[in-house]
Amino acid sequence: MRTGLISHPECLDHLPPRGHPESAARLRAVLSAFERPSFQNLVRIDAPCATKGDLVRAHDAEYVDIIMGPVAAAASKGGIQIDADTAMSPGSLDAALRAAGSVIAAVDEVHAGRLRNAFCAVRPPGHHAERARAMGFCLFNNVAIGALHAREVHGYRRIAIVDFDVHHGNGTQDIFWSDTDTLYVSSHQAPFYPGTGQSSERGIADNVLNVPLRAGSGSREFRAAYENLVFPILQRFVPDFIFISAGFDAHRDDPLAELDLVESDFSWVTQILCKIAQAGCGARVVSVLEGGYDLEALARSAAAHVVALMEA
Repeated sequence: MRTGLISHPECLDHLPPRGHPESAARLRAVLSAFERPSFQNLVRIDAPCATKGDLVRAHDAEYVDIIMGPVAAAASKGGIQIDADTAMSPGSLDAALRAAGSVIAAVDEVHAGRLRNAFCAVRPPGHHAERARAMGFCLFNNVAIGALHAREVHGYRRIAIVDFDVHHGNGTQDIFWSDTDTLYVSSHQAPFYPGTGQSSERGIADNVLNVPLRAGSGSREFRAAYENLVFPILQRFVPDFIFISAGFDAHRDDPLAELDLVESDFSWVTQILCKIAQAGCGARVVSVLEGGYDLEALARSAAAHVVALMEA
């Protein structure tokens, strides 16, 4: 079985205001990295659109109706600002539905045994989107939608989500706070946006593990945190399926943050997560692009991440 690359051209049509860091150039940079001959064996799949039924597994129906209805209608007339960081343009709704749909398709392909694992190269990102609020560049929580699809459609009860984006995934934590069958793990710079993710935030039944890293932390601190905290709790949890919120903005070159990771750190953590999946859950791993705002560092890091998936 091979690794899947799931994306869609419509994900380029989400156009925040000029100068916004979450630009279409990010996805172009990532996809261009996968045009090299070393990635010729990737199984490339066009992402379908998620349905409202898919979205309401993770989000309140009223919120979904507002985003898909009046907010999208206003955006279609030239764009709308939802908050200081989050905007919609005429193409944003379709892009967001493709982004969520990519994770659903990845789960289906991995479940069916047609793929060993998959990387969803999509935007807008998702891990800041709460059950009833868009924020932090995110409209729908892509990884949460895919994880709940895995459970409700395919019966994978115990879900683990590992998030190494430099920002805490407050939206994913919000959605799964009271879900004892989901383990959410986040390593992130702190104190930092969005202000959540303290180690004291542990979910309803210790099903949330937050690993704050101080500004300037690099490979040594990152790897020690995963070896001492993340990997042991993940192995004890014994997940049926592992999802990765793969943000690459913890890279030392990223302009929006102050961690000091390099490509080999993303490769290393991916390799170990895949080994844990091989040992405990049939190698089932689906990874979803989150942040990363230096285009060259983003492309190199995503490539290193996907090489690790391919070699798993």
